[in-house]
Amino acid sequence: MELWVAITFAAAFVQNIRSALQKYLKGAMGTTGATFVRFGFGVPFALLFLAIAVAALNLPIPQVHPTFFLWVVLASIAQILAQALLVHLFSFRNFTVGTAYSRTEPAQAALFGLLFLGELVTLGTLIAIAISVFGVMLISVARTAFSTKALLLSVTSRTALIGLASGTLFGVSGVSYRAASVSLGGPHAVIQAGTTLAVAVVFQTVVMSIWMALREPEEFARIRKAWKPALLVGLAGATASFGWFTAMTLQQAAYVKAVAQVEMLFTFAASVFIFKETITRMELAGCALIVCGVAALVLVV
Repeated sequence: MELWVAITFAAAFVQNIRSALQKYLKGAMGTTGATFVRFGFGVPFALLFLAIAVAALNLPIPQVHPTFFLWVVLASIAQILAQALLVHLFSFRNFTVGTAYSRTEPAQAALFGLLFLGELVTLGTLIAIAISVFGVMLISVARTAFSTKALLLSVTSRTALIGLASGTLFGVSGVSYRAASVSLGGPHAVIQAGTTLAVAVVFQTVVMSIWMALREPEEFARIRKAWKPALLVGLAGATASFGWFTAMTLQQAAYVKAVAQVEMLFTFAASVFIFKETITRMELAGCALIVCGVAALVLVV
């Protein structure tokens, strides 16, 4: 197994934990606050990871430059907006369709990788990505009244368009983070990823702090009251992002995002083995497609 694949698996597992912790925090604070802790409480851990990487590898922090900052700003803003759109979907009764379409992120990352960075993918890679994406979409709607046919025919609905927009922004974010990290040109993928992560989370923390101060100042008090679980969210979020950034420094964002679909398998496994929920045929089919798509992708890369 290639290093970037192993790192992606680990990052997907940790991200699943972070998502569960953020859902818990939603009971103690609003959506903005629960989103903020991912970045704000992740700052000390991101800086710590970078310091450990520099000390362990005995290599310097790369010199940043305007192009690097441009990519980081684009990626950071796209990520915040993508998350906001995804959260907004939950206000709709049929949000599952939109959520499913947001999972087209890997396919869109392949497109933006081509447009932004000139990165090509093979036909075999596109087929593998399509298989895994469709598997995730099946799982997303498996427990609703929607059929696969209805899902495909609903592409022009409002929720579908919001989901596609979220997936687009996530795709832009992933490709831009890769561009930022790669633009540093060394000295090591781990240090490049750590530098990119540190700059990104600091920028995102500043942006969201200003937004909350102007629009939702009451969130700061709620965040202070829930600082202990928020700290865990920051740790899990920074750890997962460090993994994503390292993997995307080593490999194209589209490949990493496609393999990262295994996160849905972790979520599905938790619902079955921990919460003892029943399994539907569509969910089993979706899991099988994800496994096949990811396995095919790993083989063709």
